[in-house]
Amino acid sequence: MNPDGGPPARRPGGRRLAEARLLFEPERLTLARRLRGLRKNQLAAAVDTTPTAIGHYESGVHRPSERVLSRLAMSLGVPVEFFQAGQGSAVLDAGHAHFRSLRSTTQVERDQALAHGRIVADIVAALEDFVEFPPVTAPEWPVTPDEIAGPGPVEAARRARELLVGRPGPVHSVVRLLESAGIVAIVLPPTTERVDAFSVTAYPRPLVMFNPAKGDYWRNRFDGAHELGHLVMHADAEPGSRVVEDQANRFAAEFLMPEQDITADLPATADWARLAELKTEWGVSMAALLYRARTLRVMKEVTYRNAMSAMSTRGWRRREPGPERPLERPTMLTKALELLAATGVDRDRLADTARVTRADLDLLIPTRPVAR
Repeated sequence: MNPDGGPPARRPGGRRLAEARLLFEPERLTLARRLRGLRKNQLAAAVDTTPTAIGHYESGVHRPSERVLSRLAMSLGVPVEFFQAGQGSAVLDAGHAHFRSLRSTTQVERDQALAHGRIVADIVAALEDFVEFPPVTAPEWPVTPDEIAGPGPVEAARRARELLVGRPGPVHSVVRLLESAGIVAIVLPPTTERVDAFSVTAYPRPLVMFNPAKGDYWRNRFDGAHELGHLVMHADAEPGSRVVEDQANRFAAEFLMPEQDITADLPATADWARLAELKTEWGVSMAALLYRARTLRVMKEVTYRNAMSAMSTRGWRRREPGPERPLERPTMLTKALELLAATGVDRDRLADTARVTRADLDLLIPTRPVAR
């Protein structure tokens, strides 16, 4: 009882907890848990409950008490409002997330990376109410997974270049091209460094998520073209198969090194000086150039194998010779937030609108350094 003899006074934040519990959305708890890279048993231990109870909360069988909800929010580093059902949440199609090399990553790692993608999709959906982004212009050119050696990926790459590049020669910036086509590009947080670049069909925009630890400019560009290939060719394909990944590699090779433009320049031997020149000109690795020379039958198979063996012996498979270049960095969302701030809508307000934490927003969309 309170001193006036009335009903017990609610503890501070009690109204927020009561509302959050009333509007509790099970999917939001699953999202928060995956975002932090936790298994159900780990979260259960943190909030002093059982994995079965966590499973019941996430499946909607039971609703957590206010006390448990408060502990969940604290353990997961989110406000209790994060768990509330809301209108306008972005849709992310996990069934079309094209992860590479599934055997090298755990399900928890893939779930965490995909959860970050969902947070980005929610931020983008909120931004769409304030900022006009470029329209999504990436073409769709379906290539079936049973087409193992057919011309489909090459034709898809040529179609994409015609619409997105519109000229012969090298692609100057793959990331900028993705963003100009209305595709959201993001560098994943360091906690997901074991997950390679991947793409996913999402609403309102497709996403390409880059690996945070791959500091190789040349391979990063190939990754971007590879993921564009998935978005162009594989909207309805089952992700993860070797054939689908090979098709995306063939798309990337033609997109970055068009047969018509580069064949005459490729060496028939392991001319390292010439390969270094082409690497700088076309923005691709020497290994990619050697493979391209082989697939276009400029270079014989035995010559290619000897060249790759020489690269391995010299340690060039891990780090190729020549000056390094800074990675191409996404800027579309950062610029959108800067435009929004100029109108009086700061990052805190956007985070509230998107129902994400300010810390997660800053992690995924960092501010640009201010020049002195």
